[in-house]
Amino acid sequence: MVEKALLLDLDELSEKYKEFIQFYTDESGEPIYRKSLGQMIEDQRNSLNVDWEHLYNFNSEFREIAEDIIIHPSAHMKAGSAALKDLVSDLLGDLVREDRYRIYSKGRFHLRFYNIPTKASLRDVTKFSIGRLVEIGGIITRVSAIYDKLVRAVFVCTNPECGRIESVDIIGGKFRPPERCPECNSPMRFDHELSEFVRWRSVRIQERPEDLPPGMMPEHIDGVLLDDLVDEVKPGDRVKVTGIIRIKPARGEERGSEGPIYRRYLEVIHADVPNRIYEKLEITPEDEEDIWKLASKDGLEELIVKSIAPSIFGWIEVKRAIAYALFGGSTKFLLDGSKVRGEINILMVGDPGVAKSQLLKYTSQLAPRGLYTTGKGSTAAGLTAAVVRDSTIGGWTLEAGALVLADRGVACIDEFDKMNEDDRRSIHEAMEQQTISIAKAGIVATLNARTTIIAAANPKKGRYDDYVSIAENINLPPTILSRFDLVFIMKDRPRPEADNMVAEHILITRMGRNPEAKPPIDPPLLKKYIAYARQNIDPILTEGAARKIKEFYIEMRKPSVSSEEEREPTFETIAITPRQLEALIRLSEARARMHLRKEVTEEDAERSIQLVKIMLEGASYDVVSGMLDITGLMTGVSFPAVKRRELVFQMIRDLAEESEDGTVDRELVVKKAAEKLNLEHKEYVIEDILRKLNEDGLIIFPPGGKIRLLEG
Repeated sequence: MVEKALLLDLDELSEKYKEFIQFYTDESGEPIYRKSLGQMIEDQRNSLNVDWEHLYNFNSEFREIAEDIIIHPSAHMKAGSAALKDLVSDLLGDLVREDRYRIYSKGRFHLRFYNIPTKASLRDVTKFSIGRLVEIGGIITRVSAIYDKLVRAVFVCTNPECGRIESVDIIGGKFRPPERCPECNSPMRFDHELSEFVRWRSVRIQERPEDLPPGMMPEHIDGVLLDDLVDEVKPGDRVKVTGIIRIKPARGEERGSEGPIYRRYLEVIHADVPNRIYEKLEITPEDEEDIWKLASKDGLEELIVKSIAPSIFGWIEVKRAIAYALFGGSTKFLLDGSKVRGEINILMVGDPGVAKSQLLKYTSQLAPRGLYTTGKGSTAAGLTAAVVRDSTIGGWTLEAGALVLADRGVACIDEFDKMNEDDRRSIHEAMEQQTISIAKAGIVATLNARTTIIAAANPKKGRYDDYVSIAENINLPPTILSRFDLVFIMKDRPRPEADNMVAEHILITRMGRNPEAKPPIDPPLLKKYIAYARQNIDPILTEGAARKIKEFYIEMRKPSVSSEEEREPTFETIAITPRQLEALIRLSEARARMHLRKEVTEEDAERSIQLVKIMLEGASYDVVSGMLDITGLMTGVSFPAVKRRELVFQMIRDLAEESEDGTVDRELVVKKAAEKLNLEHKEYVIEDILRKLNEDGLIIFPPGGKIRLLEG
């Protein structure tokens, strides 16, 4: 029925496609498809991609042919592929005598159309009729293993005297095998070796996060890749696919259980993985003019910072850090082949009600490619990736998680400390190497996760405890914490003046009378500004900026020793590590990119140093000793805390040796240790050390307020 509706029969169409491939030239007179055909043969590929608009504009006759492709794509694919096969045979000529060319010339060839006018969103696919050609954009979330699909079944008569061979083309996934031989009426058997198969793979194409309407579940459609297309995509790829709308029983035609409910899928004929980072966001020349006009404004940085969640009062430095993260630093490829990430990772740890989730939500909407999720994740893949069993095929498929889906974008992760164990094991690699490696159920793969992570976590005890390290405050190992460039402690402490300002800001915002709640830069313009900066600006570190960063690093690495010589003990702490040095470089580059500058200035370095100082004062400040010590963030226990514990334990040991019964008075230990450590009026710190020594089985508390050692 389809062929009757065609403008031309298949043989005529095939001749037309031969004419087009041989004689089409671009504006400069270049025969682009003839050259592409020669390159295809040289590379021994079996597909030639044709731009639909080229076909449409070739001449008036081809205009009708191009329009007919949308309605009857299967027939045109068949005719175009036959034309391509004939042209390959003609061009190869005598070379087909060689084995490799003979095998190649007998293979399957495909003429693949792209850039068609019927572009549709995933939500609109159901509006098109079955068998139509459409182009959709989305993100690959699931990829199956590669299977063989039967395209021509060959049956051989079981009677050796007859040996009749019957072949049946598979159309629409179904065929009726011949039961008896037409000549001798003997049974027919299916011959696998003579039958034809093509490689087959199923993928799932899901709506991109930035296309998702608020409050809606992401739509998806399954796609089928055949032959040479099976290796074109991987999980996490953002794709434009051209395909024919097909239909199959919703419960799976593979099981033969047809019912009244069917579902659509795409038979993909062309898949394009755009190289552009922000292909969805179109920046017109007018937009570019507005972007450069904005970049020339005085106080640009403050305008951008105030445009991030303006309805949330305060947290200016946190918003500044988020702004830097949205622009990001430059990815470096070193001479030895190693890679240094340019993405900036930020963690917010804070009390309930400090607007962490609100900041994340706003950031995900402002980022040109943003994704918001929670630590648990919304699918089995969670934050990283997973291998799951496909209910339709029965095999294993690779499913991408949040960080893979947000590749080259921003992943805003709430409840980061609640992630599952599988994610916790693999997120180390995702945060530093920016890849996710999977080796499960025979599937070994490495997926890209070049993602900026902005995360929020809650303290284990409900509120942040100043007297223990940050690693003890939240349910995250130090190995993950150390991979964040900036960690901000957001505390909710009663302060009458600040509380008054917060309450006033919230109340007049709710009444619609707060001019500060309106962003100074319109979010659509700021989103385009960020995308433009990330695409076109790649700042280089100057000698002046490098010198500033180096001086700060060396100064912070000097041992922190008490200024009074007679006061003991003195602690040698580590205030900063090379990880923070790398973070300083990234932040400086991000600030330069924010101002659309090609070079990092000393001012950029100074502002980044100031931001890191604020972070260190919050996340690495040891409240007991009054020192900055990053080891609490890197290892889970701060260096001063370890030294305090060692000193108290040594004091107990010395006093126990002097005692006749080996016990020590508890009050005496607390008093002497507090004096030694200059912790008068902070005796609870010593009590906490004693409690931990008891939990570790080093001391016990006999009756009478005593302490006894449990050594040896």
